[in-house]
Amino acid sequence: MRLTLRQLQIFSAIAESGSTTAAAASIPLSQSATSAALAELESLLGAPLFDRAGKRLLLNETGRALHSRARAVLSAAMEIERDFGVDGAAGRHGALPAHIRLGASTTIGNYVMPARIAQFQRERPRVTVEMRIGNTQDIVAAVLRTDVDVGLIEGPCHSDELDVQAWGTDELAIVSAAGHPLAGRGEAASVNELRAQRWLLREAGSGTRELLDQLLLPHLGGFESTTQLGDTEAIKQATAAGLGITCLSLHAVRDQLALGRLAVLRTVLPPLRRPFYRIRQRYKRGAAALDDLLAGHAGAATEAEAPAAP
Repeated sequence: MRLTLRQLQIFSAIAESGSTTAAAASIPLSQSATSAALAELESLLGAPLFDRAGKRLLLNETGRALHSRARAVLSAAMEIERDFGVDGAAGRHGALPAHIRLGASTTIGNYVMPARIAQFQRERPRVTVEMRIGNTQDIVAAVLRTDVDVGLIEGPCHSDELDVQAWGTDELAIVSAAGHPLAGRGEAASVNELRAQRWLLREAGSGTRELLDQLLLPHLGGFESTTQLGDTEAIKQATAAGLGITCLSLHAVRDQLALGRLAVLRTVLPPLRRPFYRIRQRYKRGAAALDDLLAGHAGAATEAEAPAAP
């Protein structure tokens, strides 16, 4: 085998820093040796990996294709070093600095993980966390490509290539603007009243949209009027402005409920809940730092913070 881990390490450092000088300082290695290693790698692969823009090195299409694979290989090598105690470069805690690549669908990424990551970083400052946010289909695709180490999603995953585990339960609520006619009244909204409202919904492919179709349509039989918005924050603001009603995670609307801009509607529908899932490649082992970050489940970390529906 002519390709070496050292070459991939140098290439990855250049890709992430944008120059051989900065990469050399982070490895550490001399700038000339770093440039020579890059030239050797490009010669071995028979293709340039970067576009040169002055002193900056920008990944080209070939470089981007290699970068995700290089990071996966380097991550696996670091796991081997950690598991077998090859920690000559370890810090005082006996572990190499870790880099966690996390993918999360919208609700989890925006409203569940930030506080958890902040607490984790206070306890583990040597570990860096990178989080990509997208809809459920985006995160499933990122895990399949190994762009991220693990994905946290709020919609079902239909891929046979991934290991899927439950990761907590999310409570949803039907909400409206605080001044909506259905808000704050003693009588629960009927199915006919709910069906007649304008519903603000996420885009097709969103875990929230797929779930709402599963949870609401059997009771409502359909929506008479809908407006599709591709972002949870847009839906929250439009709902608070009186455009319509919606159904969102209590994690997502906690702030607007506290401000009195939104209200949870009383309805005749049963409680609305959905599972969160953790997904990863079947062959990939979880790094210790990643397991610590995701220890327990979403409900365990945030359940106490969520307001109860009336």
